[in-house]
Amino acid sequence: MDRSKFLDAIIENAIDGIITIDDKGIIEHLNPAALLLFGYERAELVGQNVSVLMPAPDKLRHDGYIDNYNETGKKHIIGIGREVHGQKKDGSTFPFRLGVSEVKFSDRKIYTGFIHDLSKEKANEEQIKSYTEKLEVKIRERTQDLVKLVSELEMAKENMSALFEKEKELNQLKTRFVSMASHEFRTPLSSMQLSASLIDKYTVKQDAANVEKHTAKIKNSINNLTTILNDFLSLEKLEAGKVEAKAQVFNIISFAEEITEEMQLMTKQNQHIIYEHTGTKANVLLDQNLLKNCIINLISNAIKYSGEDTLIQFNTILKDDELILEVKDNGIGIPDVDQHNLFEPFFRAHNTGDIPGTGLGLNIVRRYVSLMDGVVTCKSEQHSGTIFTLTFPSK
Repeated sequence: MDRSKFLDAIIENAIDGIITIDDKGIIEHLNPAALLLFGYERAELVGQNVSVLMPAPDKLRHDGYIDNYNETGKKHIIGIGREVHGQKKDGSTFPFRLGVSEVKFSDRKIYTGFIHDLSKEKANEEQIKSYTEKLEVKIRERTQDLVKLVSELEMAKENMSALFEKEKELNQLKTRFVSMASHEFRTPLSSMQLSASLIDKYTVKQDAANVEKHTAKIKNSINNLTTILNDFLSLEKLEAGKVEAKAQVFNIISFAEEITEEMQLMTKQNQHIIYEHTGTKANVLLDQNLLKNCIINLISNAIKYSGEDTLIQFNTILKDDELILEVKDNGIGIPDVDQHNLFEPFFRAHNTGDIPGTGLGLNIVRRYVSLMDGVVTCKSEQHSGTIFTLTFPSK
């Protein structure tokens, strides 16, 4: 097979559409995939201006782009390397990604356009978006119901505090409620995990970036739900008195560096966690698991309530008589009116909007820190960021 026949065979059998035009935008050749995409016969398009395949406003701009390129040599051809829309014979449009190559001959030059149909990818994207939106609404509704029910339980407990048996019954009811809530949250968790796995397995990765973007969204939702689940389980253990601080000696620097590396994977686009240690020593005596839970909670909040392209500062300061840990962000901050209730269970500041959360994280942090004989404080200004400080006596 000579080279010309070999190239013709590739073009004619290519999965993507291929269209060749001259330097005036007149169609010279289309492969079968392109004809199928646009719904035309070859004779209907050869000799026509390629703008017949474009919806407005690109239809009107196309000739101007080509003339400008011929005069100046500067490329400004519609849609190169990005998503555009084509217009079929029946007037309907569809999304595709376009690549253009210029081929120069001795007496003229032509342009070859490579058209990759994005219709299936867009349909999958919309399906995932719809599923995610419905799931988020369901989660918000369940969380609101959950907060209401727990609030009612707490009020009932206060009203009957003098009756030991009634209080015991309420605690048992609360434990069963938390167990039930944990079970209810596991169902969407499993469903979303399955969706993410199926997308990765079965989607033809012609546009891997979009596939990975949407699987990341699902996995992020899973992380949010997992956080909610863990918060309720932690609260149940604390209420039942099952959590005890078990101190052990460990290196605070390597411990903090490991957490920083782990949490960096959870950050938004161009968010960076900067860790610094101050002090000549590194060994501390604390409950490593409880402390890790506290730090992850605070850094997670910093990530969640800060925007993209921001820095999160994580510091450890070891002195002779105390250990200080700081997590600082420049996110949305906490209104003054909300700061005195910040560590109360189920409390969330008024400016959190639709950002997911249970209102339990900081309450758990305070109780874990207290179990290790430490204190937690907060300094914040709305729109200017927040600093959380954990202070422990050095042992």
